[in-house]
Amino acid sequence: MAAEGGKTVAEADPEVSEAIDFARYYADRVTELDPAAGHLTTDGARFTPATLTLVTPPWNFPVAIPAGGVLAALAAGSAVVIKPAHPVPACTEIAVAAVRAALHAGGAPTDLLQVVRAGEGEVGRALVAHDGVDTVVLTGAIETARMFETWRAAHPGGPRVYAETSGKNALVITPAADYDLAVADLVKSAFGHAGQKCSAASLVILVGSAGTSPRLRRQLVDAMRSLRVGWPTDLGAMMGPVIEPPEGKLHRALTTLEPGESWVVEPRPLDETGRLWSPGVKDGVAPGSFFHLTECFGPVLGIMRARTLAQAVDLQNATDFGLTGGLHSLDEEEIAYWLDHVEVGNAYVNRHITGAIVQRQPFGGWKGSAVGPGAKAGGPNYVAQLGDWDADGVPGEQAEPARHVRQALADYTGLITSQADRSWLRAAVASDAAAWAAELGRELDRSGLPAEENLLRYLPVPLTVRAGDGTAVVELVRVLLAAELAGSTVRVSLDPALSDALKALAPSGEPARQGLRRLAAHVERAESGDQLVARVRRGEVTGRLRVIGDEAATLPGELAGLEVSVLAQPVLATGRRELLTVLREQAVSRTLHRFGHLPPGRH
Repeated sequence: MAAEGGKTVAEADPEVSEAIDFARYYADRVTELDPAAGHLTTDGARFTPATLTLVTPPWNFPVAIPAGGVLAALAAGSAVVIKPAHPVPACTEIAVAAVRAALHAGGAPTDLLQVVRAGEGEVGRALVAHDGVDTVVLTGAIETARMFETWRAAHPGGPRVYAETSGKNALVITPAADYDLAVADLVKSAFGHAGQKCSAASLVILVGSAGTSPRLRRQLVDAMRSLRVGWPTDLGAMMGPVIEPPEGKLHRALTTLEPGESWVVEPRPLDETGRLWSPGVKDGVAPGSFFHLTECFGPVLGIMRARTLAQAVDLQNATDFGLTGGLHSLDEEEIAYWLDHVEVGNAYVNRHITGAIVQRQPFGGWKGSAVGPGAKAGGPNYVAQLGDWDADGVPGEQAEPARHVRQALADYTGLITSQADRSWLRAAVASDAAAWAAELGRELDRSGLPAEENLLRYLPVPLTVRAGDGTAVVELVRVLLAAELAGSTVRVSLDPALSDALKALAPSGEPARQGLRRLAAHVERAESGDQLVARVRRGEVTGRLRVIGDEAATLPGELAGLEVSVLAQPVLATGRRELLTVLREQAVSRTLHRFGHLPPGRH
């Protein structure tokens, strides 16, 4: 890692631990995929692994991320081909050799896992687009993920590119913060790994008097200038080189001031290689400017200011990305407000915003920071997305639905003419209630650390539902009832023939009309599949798109490379699986101690 990636020893060492964490954690997930185990996650659903998964990891974490992708796919039951990032092939090959040794020791065929060195051009494209590859696991830029989708648009199962992508992350500091701690965490978040982390703090947003504090500014400058920059051969180096001489966005960020900006600490090259740079901080970053909205991926930090915390959160949420974000404040009301409004997959309070740990802080973002189903790496749903789920009987784990869901079910029942469909729908709603009570409706801290809270919670995600030709009404209603429980906002695009069939139910009585009234509140328009695709291309439909009916076989390819994450799996009665289509995961990590002292009730 030091030789190929320029990492300092202190940065490289934790990657080995993280790879081991992935191995242990993903191994534990295997039993949840076995229908014979009777586990809730397979209650009424059957898992079939992908035959072959292609893992395309990044260069900035050349051991942990490749190992995590490989181990997750193997745990799911898939064979794996991994294409190392071109600057760090030996790192991946050494890690893969360890995994192959474990396969051999466990009695599994070692040829389940292959390393393929391929260029970024024609050969790499052929590998990504190959019909034999069921799923592509990518960690990289959002542009790369969308390009991969276009290469795989004609794939029979749809593109199936599952990616953790870009970030433009901010740390908010309010006047109620501990400035000593805030500056230390800011510098660590911004300049660890030379800022070459998708989770790095690229912006700091100072609220109110924090933006005019001479003390805070002085401490930031002192901390910056105390960073020892050097090559990994210098064991005292605190920040190493960038992976290659800066160009494009990073070169602009390191060398150019946009209107209204000024240097607090100006970065400069430190040797003739062009790779070793001192860190930089620029002040006066304007809302909507290049540096506010653009991921630059290097050792440069921008300062923004906000009058209020609400304005700071608006600035934080204004980017197309939603990977990590932080808040430094000792005010409980400020913390609660921030957690209720910030749009990030990993939210950090009174700590640095990088260095996610397997299970403790599962990693993955929202908005343009994720492509695909959005399950977090190192979290409970990651392995289970690397395959297909199909119905396998009626779920047996059931509970009493919430009152508002029971009312919605009663309203919709008039649209369901088959008694078998009504029974299936009741079981689905009861399965939702059981999954909600057990896990999905709760904030769970699996780590149990007294000094640090690490919650995984599931929050409603806005959803567009495409009910295309061949959609069974009971499937559409089932998706809407899952959203009702989750509190997700749903817009429905109806195939015209289905729209006409539903309207034809109106004369059959008041129960049907009541169901139609409730459904009408969600229906955006009746349109053909081509009309929906045109709206997506115009940017009128973004985010998560759930496709049901016959178009589930075609729309994923037609929408490849556009700004939607298409979910086209079968509609299931199993709540633990279906509810994930209307929820998104958020990991919240919060430092609880002050100078080693725990708050009341933590011990």
